[in-house]
Amino acid sequence: MWQTLSLIAPELLLAFSASNLLVSGAFAKKDSATSIRYFAVAILIGYALIGFILGRPVGEAFSGLLVVDEFSYYVKAVIGLSAAAALMLTKDYFQSEKLDRFEFSVLTLYCVLGMSIMASANSLLSMYVGIEMQSLALYIMAAFNRDSLRASEAGLKYFVLGALSSGLLLYGASLVYGFTGSIEFPAIASQIAQNGVNSGIIAGMVFLLCGLGFKISAAPFHMWTPDVYEGSPTPVTGFFASAPKFAAMALIARMLIGPFGDIASQWQQVIIVMAVLSMFVGTLGALQQSNIKRLMAYSSISNMGYALVPLAAFSVAGVKGMLIFMSIYVITTIGVFAAILQMRIRNGMVEQISDLGGLSKTNMPLAALMTIFMMSLLGFPPMMGFFGKWFAFTPAISSGNTALIVLVVLALVASVIGAFYYLRIVKTMWFQDANEEFVTAPAILKNTVLISGLLLFPLLMLPFISIPLQNIIERAAQSLF
Repeated sequence: MWQTLSLIAPELLLAFSASNLLVSGAFAKKDSATSIRYFAVAILIGYALIGFILGRPVGEAFSGLLVVDEFSYYVKAVIGLSAAAALMLTKDYFQSEKLDRFEFSVLTLYCVLGMSIMASANSLLSMYVGIEMQSLALYIMAAFNRDSLRASEAGLKYFVLGALSSGLLLYGASLVYGFTGSIEFPAIASQIAQNGVNSGIIAGMVFLLCGLGFKISAAPFHMWTPDVYEGSPTPVTGFFASAPKFAAMALIARMLIGPFGDIASQWQQVIIVMAVLSMFVGTLGALQQSNIKRLMAYSSISNMGYALVPLAAFSVAGVKGMLIFMSIYVITTIGVFAAILQMRIRNGMVEQISDLGGLSKTNMPLAALMTIFMMSLLGFPPMMGFFGKWFAFTPAISSGNTALIVLVVLALVASVIGAFYYLRIVKTMWFQDANEEFVTAPAILKNTVLISGLLLFPLLMLPFISIPLQNIIERAAQSLF
């Protein structure tokens, strides 16, 4: 009994806390949004660290529906910390926009609970439950500003296309179940190993990948991303771009390596196509953007393409590369959206890239940190983004597979093209005439931008945490195989 409880302690913490905060907020006599937000942030931090506090017990729970291993612990730690950071960014924005309601913090906890189930999913059923729990919360968060036409449109588009992705997932799961007779990942792998693969299993796997492609906004399933990013409240967009992407990438890795590990040659082709399309659709789409949130949407599409490259290598080094790349991407994304939240003039928020004109003259620290973020997204040495792409691309090259080597070459070409829109932001900040000065930003935004910038600067990060963190990620990757 204690073993099972210790395995699912992070999920129990989230479930009980979210339910209690929901009841507390509903019966509070005065506005409780601020206090519940702080409670939720503390719970998320506790959730991220509880597995390490308990000694990281491993095993299966709920008759094998969930598996707890080093991989899930690392994924949950990143999800919890990034969600806590994103939730803290909402305080001043929601208060200034008169959107500050306690329900948002509760939705965040339920959303993270869904991601947690995704990270530990060991069957098609638990995978679907986790995805839907996350998605239902995200639909509401996208349309949280009910008085905004853009936000309502974003929420509706996200819901409609999310329903399509759910249909693809369910159809794929039904095909896999029909041709293997099981929904548990180990049993599916055993059936494939004993009886071989057939067209029905391959079709089911492709439908599952297509459904998950929606969740990471990989092309050609990216169409919701620019509109939802632009229409959602800015701190919500920052959350969308970080924790949910990481959880979905982790689920893709677990699904491909677990039940479908014996047919890697089949799904590698799908991953390669999705990676190439994502890199170039995202990169070419970003070239035309003038709104910085839409630009970050297309940037996220291209970055998901880069994250798929190491998975195609089907190796421990490949999973490690994906985890390192996504961890650095999450840090960068949180920092970028904390910087975007500082783009406020006396008349309200601004989102155009041109509004950053002359930022180096009006707010030198913000311009310098924003430059670090852009250089990291570009993969320019010595920023951590360069090392993220290094670890992501190296396993594909080392595999000796000609198709994967070509994939890396295409990724480098896309990165070079992407330099244009990242450097355009840097040019706007440093070489254009100054626009209206932004109003003084809250301390939480300044501190988040500063911490993210420092974490991306290798001279400060590498000597202290790089090697221990790599060892943790290495163990997480090995636990999948």
